[in-house]
Amino acid sequence: MHQEQENLKNPRKRRAIKLASLGAAMAAGALAASKSGMSAQDNSKDFAEHFQTHYTRMSPEEVQKAIARLEARYKRQYKVDIQVGSEPPVENVLFGYALNINKCKGYRECVKACTAVNNQDKDPDLEYIRVLEMDHGTLNLESGNHYYSADKDLPAPNKYYLPIQCHQCENPPCVKACPVSATWKEPDGIVVIDYNWCIGCRMCANACPYWARKFNWRNPQLPPDKINPKTHYLSNRPREKGVMEKCTFCLQRTRKGENPACHAACPTGARVFGNLLDPKSEIRYVLQNKRVFRLKEDLNTQPKFWYYAD
Repeated sequence: MHQEQENLKNPRKRRAIKLASLGAAMAAGALAASKSGMSAQDNSKDFAEHFQTHYTRMSPEEVQKAIARLEARYKRQYKVDIQVGSEPPVENVLFGYALNINKCKGYRECVKACTAVNNQDKDPDLEYIRVLEMDHGTLNLESGNHYYSADKDLPAPNKYYLPIQCHQCENPPCVKACPVSATWKEPDGIVVIDYNWCIGCRMCANACPYWARKFNWRNPQLPPDKINPKTHYLSNRPREKGVMEKCTFCLQRTRKGENPACHAACPTGARVFGNLLDPKSEIRYVLQNKRVFRLKEDLNTQPKFWYYAD
């Protein structure tokens, strides 16, 4: 197993494995392209995506070429002008999140906002955020009800609500588990995925204790009128069948000074987001003045997502 993982981490080995699985699909794509009138130039650009190197190894010029290929393909595929950004982490910023479980009422508005802006599969919705309905006095996540009825009056008697998403761990087990280094932690603390480098083995999902990783079993269904055209290469650009995806704290927004969509949509003010390195930020105030806890802290994942109660 050790030798197999080392082979996959080798760029040449990894590319050979990925291309072997893509051979039939590429042949089928060429046939479909000829029938649909796609030019040979467009087809070659799509094939070029499978040969590009790891995102972190690209020069700025290579990144821009990769983005141009993506934007052209998305235009053909969805008939929408999708902008793919590549904003780097902001210096002296380390993102953190806190959630007041007394204020969360289980409305799931955070879930709806997340799926709306992050170009997740719409049929059915692929959701990054799970909201668990929990019995008061318990913290057994396995007994939490993710499928509670949204039609009933909320909050339900003797219940509280616990939203869970990617916790952007400082010591992320998903990164260690990836055999091809397709996922890593950025300097601003966000764990990201290079979708073009991912081989879809789902080892990261097995390693994540927070159920944060999602796998695309098919090409996501994205109606043009449901697409968010403002994307980031490492975040909410449209994904493909056979790759993993996850919450990135809305990288396409937060690196521009905005809050994540789930934070903006919360009707009760339960969510606090900010820069952990800023002593004047609200997130720092919460951590210093509230009784906070983190889920499964005994696993030493060091999540940058806290819970607290007033």
